[in-house]
Amino acid sequence: MELRSSYFTGRPETAPHRSLLKACGFTEEELSKPLIAVVSAHSEIVPGHVNLDKITAAVKAGVSAAGGTPVMVPAIGVCDGIAMGHNGMKYSLPSRELIADSVETMIEAHRFDGMVLVPNCDKIVPGMVMAACRLNLPAVAVSGGPMLAGTVCGEEVSLSKMFESVGSYKAGIIDKDGLDDITSKCCPSCGSCSGMYTANSMNCLCEAIGIALPGNGTIPAVYSERIILAKHAGEAIVNMVKRGVTARDIINPRSIRNAIACDMALGCSSNSVLHLLAIAQEAGVEVDLNMFNEISERTPNLCHLAPAGPTHMQDLYQAGGVQAVLSELLRGGYIDGEAMTVTGRIIADNVKGIKLGVQNAIRPLDNPYTATGGLAILFGNIARGGCVVKRSAVAPEMLTHSGKARVFNSEEEAIAAIYDSKIEHGDVVVIKYEGPKGGPGMREMLNPTSALAGMGLDKSVALITDGRFSGASRGASIGHVSPEAAAGGDFALIEEGDIIDIDIPAYSVNLRVSDKELAKRRKSFTPIVKDIPGKWLKRYASLVSGADKGAVLR
Repeated sequence: MELRSSYFTGRPETAPHRSLLKACGFTEEELSKPLIAVVSAHSEIVPGHVNLDKITAAVKAGVSAAGGTPVMVPAIGVCDGIAMGHNGMKYSLPSRELIADSVETMIEAHRFDGMVLVPNCDKIVPGMVMAACRLNLPAVAVSGGPMLAGTVCGEEVSLSKMFESVGSYKAGIIDKDGLDDITSKCCPSCGSCSGMYTANSMNCLCEAIGIALPGNGTIPAVYSERIILAKHAGEAIVNMVKRGVTARDIINPRSIRNAIACDMALGCSSNSVLHLLAIAQEAGVEVDLNMFNEISERTPNLCHLAPAGPTHMQDLYQAGGVQAVLSELLRGGYIDGEAMTVTGRIIADNVKGIKLGVQNAIRPLDNPYTATGGLAILFGNIARGGCVVKRSAVAPEMLTHSGKARVFNSEEEAIAAIYDSKIEHGDVVVIKYEGPKGGPGMREMLNPTSALAGMGLDKSVALITDGRFSGASRGASIGHVSPEAAAGGDFALIEEGDIIDIDIPAYSVNLRVSDKELAKRRKSFTPIVKDIPGKWLKRYASLVSGADKGAVLR
């Protein structure tokens, strides 16, 4: 196949282009080879990205060894943990769209032949994969790898424990020394935070969907094996360019369904729903929320990594990683083993010979945590377009719950009430106007869920919002309510003291109020309009779709 970059070589008309490329230091020999963009989100503010300079260098070495010319180009990235709980979080989900647009811009403006995507954290992974699908060029993703879990008093801990410890401190369960001890020890290395949070969820699902090499989701960031993986990713992209294999050859209806099934088995972050919807749209694949329930209903949940359980990414790695999970799913007929991957082989060939050993991170098919998947989509009169809960992180006694609505119009109002001990056992905390449009930016709310967990209320108090939750959240935390309050959804009509009925096994959430009463409330309803900081967020709020459509820009 003719290289896109050949536009620059050998033609008198493009001599000016070559002069500029030579000004960058490229030789004629380098310009005659496949020109590979190594899209790196390296920065010094994101713990999952501080090592991406080393990953990028390894990818470049792999590209060169395979006969290509690597070129590093930059991408932005937000650390959701650092952005948590303040206006910075309003920029996190919107950054996904900026990343997709900027990758498209850099690749098209410079006629690259293929790309290796080097992200690690929450919105950077899906943003880059969205761009790859949009461009439909050869692409491989290779992440920076997960952080090691910390150890406190002999117990493995991670960022979710850190956030919950703030609630424990506020409740007087631990003292300042205890809080400081966890602060110093919970994040002991670079990498994406060590539970099955959003970053690790998406890096694992990149394996399941086929756009990343085996090991991408679980090899720890500090292991030399991660550098070797990056070199192999560089080799793989050159092979894909030579064979003419593109992103949409990999990401298609078959692989999207595989990714959703793997999502259910792993117990991934609820944010994976938003991102898989967005990736599917860019790939031209029809997916809706009902498909998640359909696949969840028949796919067993095999993993309970933090925050759902005590294991972390290093434990999943030792158990065989995502490929071991895929092997179990294939054995049970839950995925399509014929789906192609960037290895040049189908999934069935990639997992051949992989068996579960003695470990505690992956249960076998005959002993799952549950017969149904880790996520559930709930529908009802306050979520006619659906909402999402990480079912695997909900205590059994909270799978069905009825409680009194405690209504707040922002995360800040809710967290203040929680810290002031104004929330009681049995309550349902309702947080409105935090959706894609109303927030804007659909903030993650790890602070209120962690405060509830740290105070011992996660097994008696539910929380429902049109915003999002971090993958580190646990308990009956129901997010992504659609239509959102700012768009006039019936969610906006909930009043203090109303009774909300939650039935996760039945996929339902309803306000115990008649349609007649809701219609009466609607007549006097005026949505709250928040002051939006910054031109970018104003533009985002005016263009963003609902969460049920992936919160993509129209």
